[in-house]
Order: sequence, then structure tokens, then C-alpha cells
Amino acid sequence: MKSYTCILVFFLFQITVIAQDSISVVKKRIYKTEPLLGEKKPIVDGLITESEWDVVPWAENFIESQPDENTPPSQQTKFKILYDQKNLYVAYRCYDTAPEKIEKRLSRRDGFAGDRITLILDTYHDKRTAFSFTITAAGVKGDEFVTQNGDNWDESWNPIWYAASKIDSEGWTAEIKIPLSQVKFGKSKEQIWGLQVSRMIFRKDERSVWQRVPRDAPGFISEFGELHGLIDIESQKQLEIQPFAVTQLDTYPEEENNPFRDGTDFKLNGGLDAKIGITNDLTLDLTVNPDFGQVEADPAAIALDGFQVFFREQRPFFVENKNIFDYRFANGVDNLFYSRRIGRGPQGTVGENPISSSDPVNDEYIDSPVNTTILGAVKFSGKTKDGWSIGLLESVTAREVSKIEDDAGNKREAVVEPLTNYIVGRVQKDFNNRNSFIGGIFTATNRDLGDILNIDYEDSQTDETSELTGLRENNLNLLRKSAYTGGIDFRHNWKKRKYFIEGNLVTSHVKGSKEAIKDTQESLTHLFQRVDASHVELDSDRTSLTGTGGKLVGGKSGGGNWRYEAGVFWRSPELELNDIGFLRQADDIRQFANIRYLFLKPTKFYREANIRANQFTAFDFEGNYNRIEYSLGGEINYKNNWWTEVNFIHKPRIFTNTILRGGPRWRFSQENIGVLFFGSDRRKKFNFVMGHVNSWTRQNNFSFKRYVLRLNYQPFNSLSVSLNPEFEQNPNKTQYVTKEDFNGVPRYITANIDQQTLSASLRLNYSINPNLTIQYYGQPFISRGRYKDFNYVNNPTADDLNDRITLFDQNQISFADDTYSVDEDKNGVVDYMFDNPDFSFVQFRSNLVVRWEYIPGSEIFLVWSQGITGDGDSSNNLFRGLNNQILDKQPENTFLIKATYRFVL
Repeated sequence: MKSYTCILVFFLFQITVIAQDSISVVKKRIYKTEPLLGEKKPIVDGLITESEWDVVPWAENFIESQPDENTPPSQQTKFKILYDQKNLYVAYRCYDTAPEKIEKRLSRRDGFAGDRITLILDTYHDKRTAFSFTITAAGVKGDEFVTQNGDNWDESWNPIWYAASKIDSEGWTAEIKIPLSQVKFGKSKEQIWGLQVSRMIFRKDERSVWQRVPRDAPGFISEFGELHGLIDIESQKQLEIQPFAVTQLDTYPEEENNPFRDGTDFKLNGGLDAKIGITNDLTLDLTVNPDFGQVEADPAAIALDGFQVFFREQRPFFVENKNIFDYRFANGVDNLFYSRRIGRGPQGTVGENPISSSDPVNDEYIDSPVNTTILGAVKFSGKTKDGWSIGLLESVTAREVSKIEDDAGNKREAVVEPLTNYIVGRVQKDFNNRNSFIGGIFTATNRDLGDILNIDYEDSQTDETSELTGLRENNLNLLRKSAYTGGIDFRHNWKKRKYFIEGNLVTSHVKGSKEAIKDTQESLTHLFQRVDASHVELDSDRTSLTGTGGKLVGGKSGGGNWRYEAGVFWRSPELELNDIGFLRQADDIRQFANIRYLFLKPTKFYREANIRANQFTAFDFEGNYNRIEYSLGGEINYKNNWWTEVNFIHKPRIFTNTILRGGPRWRFSQENIGVLFFGSDRRKKFNFVMGHVNSWTRQNNFSFKRYVLRLNYQPFNSLSVSLNPEFEQNPNKTQYVTKEDFNGVPRYITANIDQQTLSASLRLNYSINPNLTIQYYGQPFISRGRYKDFNYVNNPTADDLNDRITLFDQNQISFADDTYSVDEDKNGVVDYMFDNPDFSFVQFRSNLVVRWEYIPGSEIFLVWSQGITGDGDSSNNLFRGLNNQILDKQPENTFLIKATYRFVL
């Protein structure tokens, strides 16, 4: 291990020396705007005919950025910028010697298809964040909030602005008007903003820019030119109120005798969203009883490893300005704020059944909410001219109950989620000429568990409290009473942002009943009950846990052809974030190093390419050396815009503390993974991607094969279709099944699983005009697993697979009534039993959404959602399972009409 580290350090040192002086120096361009004189304003119709435009000169001399950087573009572009006290006006002239070849592809808002031009404004002039406004030749708008110096583009940001475009004999023209209330800036006699204008000629896949950004630049926004001449403009404090109304009809298969499932439900609902400009750069967002019925359904997923599945946030209130609240502290997934926790499905149960069950329990029928109601949420966020990024979010979710009724008509209720308050506070400060920042975060989750049964929280510390019976029956006693996290983070760039060092530190503190904290210790994230761990111990009397985590990384992010970074991150055994954050696994220390070489100059063979090498090692806090992994890969974009991506991964050492769910540390055989993806030119009306992932291990311990096909077709400008089928095979000779007891000795049962998964997502987008679109999304999904060759763990860390497990012979295990019986000592007496683990999970989800933005910022949604979820027959093949569980079943349907109107005051 030490020799690997020495070689890596020497290698990185040599690269640093080689690349020290290699960086391009580009002069900053300046455009000086002028104010509009008089009362007359340009009409935003795409025709640049008004005399008002004559006040300012054209900005010209664009430079190509892709594919051949720093060369004259095939077609030239120019623009003008004017302003008054309320708006910014921009005119574009995009020359084209073949106007008939201009791509006028229609799409939904933020579709970014066809020929287009983009204005990007760094109004804070912090060289890290910016507002982006795109208009296409077909008149479709796109807008994004850009962060991380151009590494993150958030298209969920939807400001109110105006745009139009026209095609003529010289090419095409466009005009836009941006209300100053939609962008944020500080107070100053003269505003100086970062400025970039970028044009895409779609048929050539050619990008040109006003301010050159070299291929080896360490960032994007930091390289912008500047907009001068904005004199004495005042902030336009934003005040927007958006009430909405929703009608919803649900239809589903009627269930005989079930009073809650008569075949239809009708709902009428309403709420309010508001946006209030507290200052010119800080905004207060409010939502009361929000509805997210138009949001696309999550993709289907199944995880046999027991870990939670991460789903991206799609709800508008939480998506907007999410970059301010983001605090990914370790591996890029773990985060102190995971907004999907707010409004999640209720966590309680009714009897032995999960609350989502509609099957009768002891002759009782249950009606449970699908999601927790968000009573209200408020978000205060923004960035000041002085470099302060500020975010404060608070949300309250309702106390939820399940309604229960038996065959005799007797009714009762069971609490399945307590009243809960969530708070997130985030702050960052730029300094050192915007080359450095330091920040902090705080989160708090508080649950009103005492209110559920009118008991005092302290009483829940004793097992003698009889009033806790109902609380325990619903498993709400396993919820933590409170959870707090805090952290600090920093980043420093130097040598024109070529080099960087960044890090963060987090701490967490959770508090609850003895039962709740014991459950936390035993959860898959922690596993304090592990029999072979000396550094953690299950303590049933504890009522709190406190943990830490963090990251420290440094490297080279720009200049020359080389990029590299190395660092370490850790998560202590008691770290717990999952009340309002996301954490898969604690008790982990990792060292990593990544290096890339960029081929920056196109040739006759390729437009761009890169190769990369990565390495990491993993330990737990006991010092166990759990994993080492190496990878080598690269991408190439050929001259004809076809592309290939390859990657090879070697894992010579794989130990895990979690696979036996509280059992001893386990060893997997060494693994190799090959990845190959390639695709055609994405500009073409028909394009495709094909890919294959192939994993294989020594002694065929397990494997993973994934086959991907993505087809995209645009038969005409207003219609696009995509179909993405995927097939996966994941056999494993040691798939965990269960834990049993054999004469006082724990038996960890595994088996040979044949798991296959088939899915296909279909998307259709039809644009009647830029403001009226029809979108469809549908995904059938089936995952089937069949188990055989059952065995028990013998020596979990043995090098040889045959020494790790002992197979049951035919005289030890038998199967009847969907149950396996084991007579391990062959004395004619069953020692233990377990259920048949075979499964077939089938799901179909679809959304059809008609979206009409009848005036800017105000919309009508017509939504049809359809879904089926169930268990199939594992003896069937995948296609028969899809047919039996989807095509032959009556689906559940939701028909929804949502109307919003945005008042701008």
C-alpha cells in the first residue's frame, strides 16, 4: 500500500512541475450599454427596427469555442444591450448564409433544441454564479441559474421574461426583455456585471462566444467579459403571488366490502405560492398547502442490499435555489439537506402491515395517506453584492392518521406520522477577490411525538408507560424526537484558479427514546450490533448519538492538459443525517486520487477527447482495510460527432460490514468491470446510444450485466420521441437471505440468486407552440429473483469462496407451503425455517401532461397519471410477468386539472 502511495505522490509532483506555466491568458472584453431615452421602448417582436436601438453600438467579433477553439466561426453574430429603470433589453443578429438550414425545433421550455443564442449575466460579479437566458430560432425560451463556476446549470429556475425571434434572408434575429426584478444585484452607482453571449449553430454543432473562454480555463463564469454603463439602476423588489386550484379524480379497481376502495375518489384543493423581494438580492418564497400533481413520477427501482434509493428532487418549490442549500460533504451523494424527506410517505405502520397496504388486517380495512401533507413552507434565499450567500428554509408537515374500519362498521384511527418541523440554514461568504469562500450550515428536525398520545416525552424513556402501547404498535416510537446537524465548508483557489483546496466538516446529534436510538444503532447505516466489531457497541440505554464527517481535497482544475485531485473523506460510526439529509453508510474512511488528461485541440480524427485514471481505498474506524479500487477510462467525440466512452475497473479487495445485516465482516471475491458506451450524432433527427456494462469475479462469486439502448427520433420540428429499454442480469452465489438461530448460534443464510430486471422508459414531447406543450412519460418495470443452493456463512472473510459458505445438502433442507425447513444437524427435527425469498416486483407508471403558459408565469396543467404496482409470479419469465401484472390488470388512474395565475405587483 505504501509503495502505491509513494508512486502516486511522485507522479502527481511530476505533473505539477510540467503544468506549472501552462495557461492561456485572454484579455477581458467590455461592452458599455446606455439607458433608453424618452418613454418609447423597443417592441419585443424579434424585428430590430426601432430607432431606440441606435443608441448603442453592436458588439461583434465572436470567436469559436467548439469544435475548433480560438478560430473564426463559420457564421458571425452581434448583439446590443439597452436598459431602463425596470428592464434590460437585448437585440441579436445571427448571420447565416443558408437560412433555409436553420434548425427551428420546437420543444417545451428549457428544451434547448435547434439554433439558439444565450445571454449569461453574472450580476453578483462573484465569478461563480450567473443567470442564463436562451432564445431559439423557433422562439422557445430557456432559463437556468448557473453555479459552481459553470459546473451546475439549474433549469428549474423559471423567471418571467419576454422573447421573440424571426428568420430572414440574412439569418435570424431575436429580441428579449428581462425585468430587473428577475435578477439580483447589489447597490452601486454603476453596476459592473460579468457578461457572456454564446451562440449554437445546431447543424454544425458549432458554438461561438463573445468573450473567449480557453479550453484549458479553470472555470467558465470566472472568464466572462464585463457589462458596464448600468448607471443608477435600482433594485425592483419582487412581489409575486401565485394562487392555484386543483381538481382531482382518482379511479381504481373496486374492492368488495372495502369502504375506502369504492372505485373513485374526488378532491378539490387549492393553495398559494408567493415570492417577495425583501431586498434587491434576497427573496422570500412562501408556499401554503403546495400541490405537485404535475411532477413526473419517480422511476421504478428495487434494492436488494437494503439501502435506501436516492431520488432527485422534482418539486418546483424545493428545486429553485437548491444550490444555496446544497451541502454534499463526502462522496457527492451524502448531503445534509435532502428535501425529499419533507412530504415523504408516512413512516408509521398499522399492526403488522405497512400503512400503504389496502389489504384487511384482522378483518379491518385501512385508508392511509400516500404522502405527508406539507402545511406550509418558507424559504429566504439570495446572494448579496458583498458576497454573502444566505438561505433559510422552514417547513411544517401535518400529523397524519390512517382511517380503519372493520366489517361491522366500527371505526378508529391510528397516527402514522407526527407533526414535524424542519429547518435548514445556510450561509457562505466570498472573499480574496472571489477566489475563496467559507460557509456554514445548520439543520433541525423536531417531531411532536408527545402530542400523539398526550404524553410527555420524558415518560417515553420508561418501558412502564402503558399509554405508549398505541405508539409502539404504529412503530412511531422508533422515530427520533429531534435531530440536529451543523457544518462548515471552505474553498480556496489560487494561480488564476488553476489550483484549489476545499474541505468541509459536519457533525450530527440525534435524540429520542431508548427504542428509537436502539433502532438507529441497529439500522443498516450503522450496525452497532456487529458481532466482530470492537470499536462500536450496541447500548440499549442510550437516548442520543453524536457523530462527525468531512472531506479535504486539493488539486488542479485548470491550465494546460492535466487535471487532478486527491483527498480523503470520513463518516464516523455515530453520524446520522437521515431525518432531513441523506446518508447511506457511516463508519467509513476513504482516500482517493483522480487524474485526467484533456486533448484540447481537435484533429482530423476527433473533436475532443480525454483519458482518466482513478484510485481509492476504504477503511472503517476500527482500522479494517476494506477496499481498494482502480479505474482507467476515457471519452472521445469523433469528427462526425459520434462518440465512445470506455472504462475498466479493477477491485482486488472487497470487504463489507453491511452485507450480513449486523453479522460479521464479509469478503467478496475480487471483481473486474468493463464499460462500453457509444452513440451517434445527437444533432440528427434520429440518434441512438448503445451501452454494455459487464462485471465478473473470481470463482464466479457474482456478476452484473447491463444492456442499454436509447433511441431518439424527431420526425418533425414539433415532435420528439425517445425509447430507452434496459436489461440487467445480476446473479450472486451469496445473496443474503435471512438470519436464523441454530442452538444459540446465529446462522446467516445466503443463496444463489438469479436476478433479472427489465425496464423501458418512453417519452413523447409535442409542442403546438413554445407555450403549449404535450408531454408523455411511461415506464414498465419488472425485477425477478429466483433463489437456489441455499447455504450458511462459515468463514466470512476467507479468500476461497468455498471456505466462506457451507451448502445445505438435500437431507438438510426441504421446501413446502412456500417455506424452507432446515434440519441442519440431520436429527430429524427442524432446527429453523424461513420464507421463500423468490420475488417478482412489477410496476408501471406514466404521466401525460398538457402544459399551457397562457401568460408569462401563469399556467394550466391537464394531467393523466396511471400506475400499477404489485407482486408477480416469480416462476414466469419477464415478458409474461409484464403481461400478467400490467397489461391484464386494471390500472389506477388520476385525472387532474391545475390552474395557476401569477400576480406581479
